[in-house]
Amino acid sequence: MIRVCVAGITGWTGGPVAEAVRSADDLELVAGVSRTDSAHFSSVADALDAVAADVMVDYTHASAVDANVRAALERGVGVVVGSSGLGGEDYDAIDALARERGIGVIAAGNFSVSAALVLRFATEAARHFDAWEVIDYASAGKQDAPSGTARELAERLDTVRRPVVDVPIDDVLGAREARGATVAGTQVHSLRLPGFVVSTEVVFASGGERLTLRHDAGPTPGPYVAGTLLAIRALPGRIGLTRGLDRILGDEPVA
Repeated sequence: MIRVCVAGITGWTGGPVAEAVRSADDLELVAGVSRTDSAHFSSVADALDAVAADVMVDYTHASAVDANVRAALERGVGVVVGSSGLGGEDYDAIDALARERGIGVIAAGNFSVSAALVLRFATEAARHFDAWEVIDYASAGKQDAPSGTARELAERLDTVRRPVVDVPIDDVLGAREARGATVAGTQVHSLRLPGFVVSTEVVFASGGERLTLRHDAGPTPGPYVAGTLLAIRALPGRIGLTRGLDRILGDEPVA
């Protein structure tokens, strides 16, 4: 039985994840964390000091996730990170702390299978195309940019190589910001508009052809719940950071 604490238990994804954990025969929900609901613990530190847990699942906020992950690791609890807001340097530090403590972290900017497959296919495409850019769509109220999905995609592409940019960003005439943000060598354009949940698109180009890979989130958290449960079950026995749901799908080697 894997004992689970869910941070963000009253949230759009955290609530359904908690219900799925309760319903699973091999998982046990031992605590929840919410800043707004007094029926739950107010912090990850308080929760993990009060109950024994094997895994802390974080679906909170970009401003809280780093501290939450560190609080869990410092208490010897493995972590599944579903919140956005962490970048490459943050993950490097998390990996080092997890290895020091001999425990595991599985993090994904998006726990849906379709988003994981975009990561996998994009990695292959980057070996064959010279140039690419990422477009990141999310709801008008999303505060962080780019989304965790887009950031993870850019940083994964950087493990293959960096795209060719014919006009260096510093040489752009006019508003350089119009070319987007440079994330791990890739130009990322974040749109925040009503009607979107999360959509992430990467456009590859070479010569006279283009390839577009796109993930579109639906109106329910169901796909994220399934991927999160997969990560919870895959976490025991791992040490250090595993980044990306695609790393634990099928025959993908464990990093």
